[in-house]
Amino acid sequence: MAKNFDSNYPSVDDLRNKAKSRVPRFAFEYLDGGCNEDVSLARNTNDIRELQLEPRYLQNYGTSSTKTKVLGMEFDAPFGIAPVGLQGLMWPNSPAILAKAAFKHNIPFILSTVTTMNIEKASELTEGNAWFQLYNPVDDAIRDDIINRAQAAGCPVLVLLCDVPTFGFRPRDFKNGLALPPKMSIANILQILGKPTWAFNTLKYGQPTFENLKPYTPEGLNLKQLGAFMDKTFSGRLNAEKIKPIRDKWKGKLVLKGVASEQDTQDAIKMGFDGIILSNHGGRQLDAAQSTIGTLQDVADKYGNQIEIMLDSGLRSGPDIARVMASGAKFTFMGRSFMYGVGALGPKGGDHTIGMLKTQFQQVMDQLCCKKVEDLPNHLIKQ
Repeated sequence: MAKNFDSNYPSVDDLRNKAKSRVPRFAFEYLDGGCNEDVSLARNTNDIRELQLEPRYLQNYGTSSTKTKVLGMEFDAPFGIAPVGLQGLMWPNSPAILAKAAFKHNIPFILSTVTTMNIEKASELTEGNAWFQLYNPVDDAIRDDIINRAQAAGCPVLVLLCDVPTFGFRPRDFKNGLALPPKMSIANILQILGKPTWAFNTLKYGQPTFENLKPYTPEGLNLKQLGAFMDKTFSGRLNAEKIKPIRDKWKGKLVLKGVASEQDTQDAIKMGFDGIILSNHGGRQLDAAQSTIGTLQDVADKYGNQIEIMLDSGLRSGPDIARVMASGAKFTFMGRSFMYGVGALGPKGGDHTIGMLKTQFQQVMDQLCCKKVEDLPNHLIKQ
């Protein structure tokens, strides 16, 4: 078992339940919820868990390795930490906790444009190994400056977000005042008073702000003005014309996140992306969307030798990671699972969650008698 494993929380569900007891409801529901009726949120995990793997017990089997290569880099396990916005709202200092844990365990950490730690700090904590997710600005000068900062920080991978042409319809966030523009209600303040550890740490680390955007945000904006600024500054709509100058400018690996169809996979290949992350934003954007594993099954065989295909949305365990890797993904990412970890265990949450998932995944590999991660597709039982 992993060194930092806390036996009181042996699963992501256990971490979620503990985090729910420690985080104010408005912040927990921002993390936990999907959009509309949460159909897509549930479908992502349910469809992954329909898949079955076949062990091979009588092979000449020694031990398995969980090391995995993607985009020319080797990691100790086939999963990484997905970008999450407003992380410091859910648990104070959480992006720093996760960045340090990811670097320690040699897995990738992706920093969101709209989270609560800046590129420079992420680079410092990971010795230049953090990936950066770009939420494309309307202003080309802001876009170019953010890209320059990511390159100066040594980020090896730029992840371009494509699945937010509009904000998802999230009923809980409307009720809790976390839509744009955000507002802090009396109910939210009372929730904070009921979570003293969260409140104390927020005082310690400061009110969460969009740290990456500070150089471009006018000083003194109230919450309503901040919402208007965000609406004006960022557009999630992408096309070939908007992507070309980013591809031309960025010198490292370029990944498109939010791909959910064969057509967008084909277009990503034509536009020169090095990889794609199949994703439906964790079920937070389109409730009628196909599950990410459904998309993977559509595209892996056809395009897996033309572009590196990764996946997020719906994974909650080591067996889930194994199922997805067996279905043709080259790598996986999780967001909520790691945020539940820090919400439950604070500074220890990153180490615990990564170690727990490594242990779970290793057990699956050993049980299947599968020596290498790239051999997992040989164990998938075709439906």
